[in-house]
Amino acid sequence: MSAFHAVAIFAAGVVAGTINTVVGSGTLFTFPVLLTFGYAPVTANVSNTIGLVPGSAAGGWGYRRELAGQKRRALPLLLASLLGGIAGSVLLLTLPASAFKEIVPGFIVIALILIVFQPRLARTIRTRRSSGGEHAGVVATAAVFASGVYGGYFGAAQGIMLLAILGLALDDDLQRINALKVVLAGLVNLVAGIIFVFAAHVAWAAALLIAGGSILGGVLGARYGRRLPPAALRAVIVVVGIVAIVRLL
Repeated sequence: MSAFHAVAIFAAGVVAGTINTVVGSGTLFTFPVLLTFGYAPVTANVSNTIGLVPGSAAGGWGYRRELAGQKRRALPLLLASLLGGIAGSVLLLTLPASAFKEIVPGFIVIALILIVFQPRLARTIRTRRSSGGEHAGVVATAAVFASGVYGGYFGAAQGIMLLAILGLALDDDLQRINALKVVLAGLVNLVAGIIFVFAAHVAWAAALLIAGGSILGGVLGARYGRRLPPAALRAVIVVVGIVAIVRLL
């Protein structure tokens, strides 16, 4: 690995850690970078998942005040995310690599659509917030499980999915909902990462560089990320996502 490659992967980790904490779509930065530098798609996905785990932990710590008092309602959602992450990671390891290359471009398209329409989604959540309750119901918990399966398999924009699910299901401040999202998405990455360590081929140099960058990004995201211009951020994510689709196809 050249010095340029190392710096680029670390920088992508910083960006991904920041974005995952703020909204969730950081994989659309790190995954294309790894593809560009010649990593096989499944290896890139596995290494990226492991690398982003520390960033999620840093982001969760940064949101610890918003997480206060959410333990009771978080427990069933944590269990749903845990089981979903296990199911998704097992699917990644059992399905052929060719299936991943065929499926993931579609997932990236879905992620980009969610990112483009995120402002409208946020407005919908705000207008319907009063219809939510203090705890997520059965349907919302099942949806969190489904997002965990998606996150364990690939994960781009899982955070946006979770924000939509939790925002419509819970009557609470958006920052507290976002804090819960960071923990749930981080748990999916953690359980998938543990499975990948023992059962998949990991590019450890890339994973460690992403991990270092994502820790810094998680701290920056919790502290300063909310000040990022949303329109510019979405535009960059869309461009990077399109690059990933072209690279896979």
